[in-house]
Amino acid sequence: MPPMIFVNVPIRDLAASMAYYKALGFEHNPDFTDETAACIVISDTIFLMVLTHDKFKQFSPLPIPDPQQQTQALYALSRDSREAVDAIADAGLKAGGREVRDAQDMGFMYSRAIADLDGHVWEYVWMDMSGMPSA
Repeated sequence: MPPMIFVNVPIRDLAASMAYYKALGFEHNPDFTDETAACIVISDTIFLMVLTHDKFKQFSPLPIPDPQQQTQALYALSRDSREAVDAIADAGLKAGGREVRDAQDMGFMYSRAIADLDGHVWEYVWMDMSGMPSA
């Protein structure tokens, strides 16, 4: 079985976060969802755990940074085409997210960065490795 990744992020409003990620085309796994957390299924091996602040504090004794004011992390998720990058970014904007910088187009790579409702930044990226410049 290939490795799986579970990205855990603190959120303010569980229902709103679930609705936001559903608007991006992701479902949730009800087996790992309750009133304190939801498992958002990104792929067969990538999962996003959205956790209320109280639930998140059970996993880390460190203070929860405010992603609206500080960079907690950047999450990059590949897409199959430029159009797919635009589609998921536009869905995020329509669902209440915000674009944190202009789209970046390097010819062989195209990306957009969208903050979710809590300010967690997702970079959606398409790359054509055959067009990548030599190092």
